[in-house]
Amino acid sequence: MTPAPVILWFRRELRLADNAALSAAVATGRPVVAVFVLDDETPGAWAPGGASRWWLHHALAALGTSLAAIGGRLVLRRGRYAEVIPGLLAETGASEIHAGLPTEPWSRAALRALAKTLPVKLHVHLTTLLTRPDAIRTQAGGPYGVFTPYARACIAAGEVPPAEPAPSRILPGPSIPSDRLADWALLPTKPDWAAGLRAAWIPGEAGAAAQLARFVAEALPTYAARRDLPGVAGTSALSPHFAFGEISPRTVWHAGKGEKFRAELLWREFAAHLLWHHPTIPETPLKPAYAAMPWRDDPASLRAWQRGQTGIPIVDAGMRQLWQTGWMHNRVRMIVASFLVKHLLIPWQEGEAWFWDTLVDADLASNAASWQWVAGSGADAAPYFRVFNPVLQGRKFDPDGAYVRRFVPELAALPDALLHAPWEAPPVALRAAGVVLGRTYPAPIVDLAAGRARALAALAAISGGGLEATAGDG
Repeated sequence: MTPAPVILWFRRELRLADNAALSAAVATGRPVVAVFVLDDETPGAWAPGGASRWWLHHALAALGTSLAAIGGRLVLRRGRYAEVIPGLLAETGASEIHAGLPTEPWSRAALRALAKTLPVKLHVHLTTLLTRPDAIRTQAGGPYGVFTPYARACIAAGEVPPAEPAPSRILPGPSIPSDRLADWALLPTKPDWAAGLRAAWIPGEAGAAAQLARFVAEALPTYAARRDLPGVAGTSALSPHFAFGEISPRTVWHAGKGEKFRAELLWREFAAHLLWHHPTIPETPLKPAYAAMPWRDDPASLRAWQRGQTGIPIVDAGMRQLWQTGWMHNRVRMIVASFLVKHLLIPWQEGEAWFWDTLVDADLASNAASWQWVAGSGADAAPYFRVFNPVLQGRKFDPDGAYVRRFVPELAALPDALLHAPWEAPPVALRAAGVVLGRTYPAPIVDLAAGRARALAALAAISGGGLEATAGDG
């Protein structure tokens, strides 16, 4: 007699190696029904953006191939968790369910509600983080609000266990119907805007492993010195693989030894910690005073920012990199975000929403925490009076202009000294480079000094005048 199967519910851990939910399902010795549920309907859900949907299609295709290689099969279903999972239990007669721990508020709520109604045990495993978001507490028993002491507490909690290998074999469960991945229409049709994504990325667990190997061999030795330089391949570029759980944080933690790099992994943990304890941060400022921020409604400037047509070269380079590749260098993310919320005084939620739709590494916790950090309204925020000067940032971190020239080719012939502020170039230099401001390249949509002054005045207004208007413009 064939034993009752178990359901392995894939969520954001689309891999075989070091997957605690998969390991636990296989350890039962029972047949495994592996399933992925696409739920765009649960109330409160942030449905995947366009770039994430493109990546998800390829990640699921890769996962299906990997499961087939060890004897399994990936079943695809679309609908609300509350309806699909009980339906699968009825179809398969499964005796238990194993799933990864979600951090998104709506997923947590849906899982809690579902667990109360199921006739079998739902086992939830830590699959996408090093530590449960509720495991690290202050001495007073509350959540952390500042990164550095949080990171210290994580380190003090003990050594990170080594990653576990993928199982070599999985007992297949009963054959049940599956949706066709193509029918989910996750890929763009007309226009096909994904050519740059296809050229830049290889989604899937194998692609993640290859990217980690390249990073460790080529960039990790100089990571601390080169991670802020967008014109070189100095970062891991693992974030989209993390976002879809194609590689485990334990694998990367042990491969990426180094204080600076591990701090980036801990920032990801901190963001999940914040979202867990403050589930409204994707929509509302963590610091209540910022709800009164006098934001501007400026659709034309927002559109110019989204399309990389602001007339500020480092900002435009970053936004065009995002549009073309679905990714942006982390230093440039801070620059473009500061420009939007400070110089343009446009709500950070607008930037968050654009990143959510266009980033292949869109992660709710990291996206929300990072945007609030730049805006000054979040935990461990940059001093709220800090306004990144995009010209100074460009000259410091892209001194030879390699990054700007790649993504803003209409400025490529300008000399390095003029590249990051073409409006300061003498007419003869502009003519020699074939640049006509306002025609071949936009004039700045805001005067940087005036935009900074406007932002500081707005911040001072909501703080009761307690800001130092001369502080930090880096």
